[in-house]
Amino acid sequence: MIVTKKKPIEEILKALGPARKIFIIGCGDCAATCKTGGEKEIAEIKTELEANEKIVTGWAIPDSPCIASQTKLHFAKNKKAVDEADAFLVMSCGLGGQSVFENDRNKRPVYIGCDTMFGAILDATGAGFFERCAMCGECVLNITAGICPVTRCAKGLLNGPCGGANKGKCEVDKDRDCAWVLIYNRLKDLGRLDDLKKIKPAKDHSKASRPREIVLGGQA
Repeated sequence: MIVTKKKPIEEILKALGPARKIFIIGCGDCAATCKTGGEKEIAEIKTELEANEKIVTGWAIPDSPCIASQTKLHFAKNKKAVDEADAFLVMSCGLGGQSVFENDRNKRPVYIGCDTMFGAILDATGAGFFERCAMCGECVLNITAGICPVTRCAKGLLNGPCGGANKGKCEVDKDRDCAWVLIYNRLKDLGRLDDLKKIKPAKDHSKASRPREIVLGGQA
C-alpha cells in the first residue's frame, strides 16, 4: 500500500498554470483506499478545477495507473477526451504520474495532485496506515521475528536497542514503542532469544541505490 495525501487545490492550480483542458486520472487501488484518487475524490477535484475556469475533458480510474497496460487501456477507452486534453492531472502516487507521462505518445504535461507519503500496512479498521517497510533491498525480517528495525527503530539499529529505551518506549519519541523491545518479546514468545546473540553486518546500502530496476528473467 502506497499512502498518498491530496495536495492543496492552490498548489495544484499553480502547477497546472495556463493549461486549460485537463484529463484527470485516478487510482482504483492505493489512492482510492487512501481517499485521494477514487471516484468520489475525482468528482471533487473536477468540481474544484471547473470552479477555477479549467475544462475537464474527462477522467478515468485505472486499477493501478503505475501499470503501463492499464494506463494505455484507459487512454484507448477515453481516446476522444484524452486527445482533447492539454495536460493530465494524476490523483495517485508519483509512480502513477510517471507512468502516465511515459505512456502518453504526445508527451503532454503531467501534473500530480497528491504527495506520496510512504509504503504502509492497513489496519483492520481500514482507516489506519502504518509504515512498516523501508524497501531497503536487504530484508532482515527473518532474523528479527518479522518486525523491521530499519523502519520501526528511529535510529535504524540492526543489533539491539540503543540503551535509551524507557519502559518499552523510544527515547526519540516517547509515544513510540521501542522496535527492539518488540523484537525481543516476539523472539521470546517464539523461543528464539539466541538469535539476538547473532551479530548482523552493516547494511549493504548499494542494494538500495536508486533508481532500482528488476526485469523478470534478469536484474539491472
